[in-house]
Amino acid sequence: MINKTFYSIFQQGSRTYFYSSLFFPTFVKKDVFELYGFVRKADNFVDSIPQNKRGFYQFKDTYYRAVNGEEVNDIVIDSFVKLQQEKGFEQEWVDSFLASMEMDLTKKKYSTLADTLGYIYGSAEVIGLMMAKILKLPSESYPYAQYLGRSMQYINFIRDISEDVTLGRCYLPSFEMEKYGLESLDYSYTQQHPDQFIEFIRSQIKRYCFWQQTAEQGYHFIPKRYLISIKTASEMYHWTAEQIYKNPFIVYDWKVKPLIIKILTTTLINFIDPENTKRTKKLVYCSQPSPQLQTNQ
Repeated sequence: MINKTFYSIFQQGSRTYFYSSLFFPTFVKKDVFELYGFVRKADNFVDSIPQNKRGFYQFKDTYYRAVNGEEVNDIVIDSFVKLQQEKGFEQEWVDSFLASMEMDLTKKKYSTLADTLGYIYGSAEVIGLMMAKILKLPSESYPYAQYLGRSMQYINFIRDISEDVTLGRCYLPSFEMEKYGLESLDYSYTQQHPDQFIEFIRSQIKRYCFWQQTAEQGYHFIPKRYLISIKTASEMYHWTAEQIYKNPFIVYDWKVKPLIIKILTTTLINFIDPENTKRTKKLVYCSQPSPQLQTNQ
């Protein structure tokens, strides 16, 4: 049984991940929900308006007390620490995750791709590594797990441009924005520079494509029963990328997310049709990225 606290946190936090994760086997699903409960609770502190700095630092302090053996009577933290110990999560992974969450309290702009990737490592790639541990995948799969987390996070950055502008944030590298003649991603500015904005966003989606296609090379490490949920989530990110590629300005109109029925239908197709699980959906709007994007991995 999934504890109602984790069920509620997950359901409210991510439509795509929640509904695709429902198809994991029960014993795996429990672990996934506990992992998500921990990372989402931390993220909620830094993404709230206004940011709950005190809450985050209390959460961080409580975690370190718990991981050092103290019973803290917080079901989210206690369950995660137990999961961390049982599955063998590296302490550096958790430290990096909390460091990236803390960056959201102090850092608003990212100048270079290297800066952005530093944030992504802690906010997404280590989550991929933890998932690999939960699924008991071989260590050879770890680089692909990181690429999957990286690619999904990057689409989140693009999808959430309007929301992040409101928060005063910009995760996409400002150096690359400048190369496309952009000084800001605020709508009042980009609507005056539509061609530059469209070209910039499409270039960033091509980067996502390269990372995503790299991640998919590791699918063969994942048992079919687990791949159903992972591939479904991945395909929903494909869909989001395609919608934005067709019309980059859509990010100012609504938060591009697939409907629940689309997520469930895709999951069922992957569940019922074994051959579909083996196939990788081609990204209609993502041709092979330019050499420049490939070298800036």
